[in-house]
Formats: sequence, structure tokens, C-alpha cells
Amino acid sequence: MAEKGKTIHLEVITPDAAVLQEDVEFVLVRALDGDLGIMPNHAPLIASLRIAPLFYDKNGQRKCLSVAAGFLEINDNVMTVISPAAELPRAIDVKRAQSAKERAEKRLNDNHGDIDVERAKLAMQRALCRLHVANEYTE
Repeated sequence: MAEKGKTIHLEVITPDAAVLQEDVEFVLVRALDGDLGIMPNHAPLIASLRIAPLFYDKNGQRKCLSVAAGFLEINDNVMTVISPAAELPRAIDVKRAQSAKERAEKRLNDNHGDIDVERAKLAMQRALCRLHVANEYTE
């Protein structure tokens, strides 16, 4: 068990599930205005998140999960991440993520005026993030 005062409690929540609830030593997350490194006993904070991997250190090991934007709140040594979608590497369906990437690429490459370009770009970012986490990080 982690020593009190040397960890921060990390919770990652989506509309469907509590993806992660762990006491960790460090968290690295991408906010709208840059990367944030969060250590135990961090000052209270609220920040919006980008689509990006969230890294955390537990028992001296770097771990990762895919986060599809959202926001974080830090209060009383608890960091809560609320995101529309978040997945641990083992939970990512690589074939589905690859299909989503290909669909987004097709939408972006087809120069039809009836597509929502911003939505297609976000879908591409989510798919690339999921693929990166699934291919580069194991638990």
C-alpha cells in the first residue's frame, strides 16, 4: 500500500464507468494550454483537457490511458478526470480504433462541402490517441 502523503488519488470517470481509481505518485495530463504534471498535495485546480494520453506513475512504473478530452479537478489530494471516453490499453479495441481512423481520413480527404471537418478532425485525434496508447503501453 502506498504511503499516505506520498500519493494522490486519481479517479478517471466516463458516462459509462469509473475507468480508474488508484493512488498514484504522479500524473501527467495534457490541458488546453499545455501539459500539467500533478504531484501529491497539489493545490486545488480545475482544467479542461485535450484528447491525449494521460500518464501516471504507480509503484515506480509509468502507466497510461487514452482520454478523449474532458476536464479535471484537484481538491483535497484527489484528482478527478471526467471525460466522454477513457480507456486503459487492455480495453482498447485496436481494430475498431483503426477503422475509426480510416473513416476519419476518408472524410477529411473527400472534398465534399457537406462534411463537418472539425468533427472529422476530432474523430481522427481520438482514434490516433487510442492506437498510440494500445500499441505503445501495456499493463
